[in-house]
Amino acid sequence: MAAKLKKGDKVVVLAGKDKGKEGTISSVDPKAGKAVVDGVNIAIRHTKQSQTAQGGRIPQAMPIQLSNLALLDANGKATRVGFRMEGDKKVRFAKTTGDVIDA
Repeated sequence: MAAKLKKGDKVVVLAGKDKGKEGTISSVDPKAGKAVVDGVNIAIRHTKQSQTAQGGRIPQAMPIQLSNLALLDANGKATRVGFRMEGDKKVRFAKTTGDVIDA
């Protein structure tokens, strides 16, 4: 099935401890059905100091289920994503506004 959410999309969290937070997708793992969103689902990683990097408690964004994310449309509201054919090209569009997401 085609990916409804892609890297660089602005999304809002629908469920979980970060419900209502907004962010941009930095990476997607379609096989696991998860995505990493900047500023969402932050966990503290304890790292040992090395010659190149400072050690300590480092906040890191962890993956979140794609089902708990919704795309933000032009109005800043959560929307579902659909697919349609424009000419000979398959494009993603916001269900609420009908606007094409990929130009």
